[in-house]
Amino acid sequence: MEAVNRESYVPAAPSLGSSGAGVADRLDAFAEGATPDALSGLADDLLAVAGLLGREPGLRRALSDPARGGDDRVELLRSLLRGKVGDQALELLEALVSARWKGPNALRDAVERLGVDALLAGAGRAGELAEVEDELFRFGQVIDGAPQLAAVLGDPTAPVEQRGALVEDLLSSKAKATTTRLARLALTGFGGRSVAASLSRLVEMAAARRDQQIAYVTSAVPLSDEDEERLGAILSRRYGRPVSVKVTIDPEILGGLSVQIGSDLYDGTVLRRLSAARAALTK
Repeated sequence: MEAVNRESYVPAAPSLGSSGAGVADRLDAFAEGATPDALSGLADDLLAVAGLLGREPGLRRALSDPARGGDDRVELLRSLLRGKVGDQALELLEALVSARWKGPNALRDAVERLGVDALLAGAGRAGELAEVEDELFRFGQVIDGAPQLAAVLGDPTAPVEQRGALVEDLLSSKAKATTTRLARLALTGFGGRSVAASLSRLVEMAAARRDQQIAYVTSAVPLSDEDEERLGAILSRRYGRPVSVKVTIDPEILGGLSVQIGSDLYDGTVLRRLSAARAALTK
């Protein structure tokens, strides 16, 4: 693969940050011995609380207020949620609330991120994580290729239940339950992004949970399975970790490949070469 161009790129993978790192470790420890159903239930609890924090600004301010002691914030949380969420969810939430956060929204985002991690851990325990990753990517491609669908799903004035029902119709019997759950979550702007960007973040999180990095490949024609495997092997050797190749077909590039991975963009497309030649002739 010829590295013909390299551009700056901001990785989209979200992080719990230092405040939530220990909580993420607790989730991973629990996931090692948990069933997929237990992790799904845990995710439902965490995401329900994230939704509550999103709807109640006063509550998320109170639970992240640095002027209140950590024990005080934890006691407030317990008074609200004891008996309404599972013990494991409450334990993780208490750990999050007792930590210091940059602001109320950071706490809410951390709870949502932890809920997504629980869903992905459940998919991993069920042996479905690679499929979920690929299904999310393909669904993102469907949206990118259908402007009207993208407009409907991304319309903030439309009830999220209505848009969620459309996602259910599109993915029902065609995707894993975790894929559908995460696709519905993307409608509310996971990480504060658009639907398409939220799906990309979720794809990257799924890959990271498999200790893989995503390579976004654009080709003018479909690649064979052998070509994808060969490209993945080349990238894995170059970057020193397994690489998951995600291919988008775009005839407008005319030929060659564009490969974006991490902070690197390798553009060996015919379109780029023609553009470079045209620019050189006009100087």
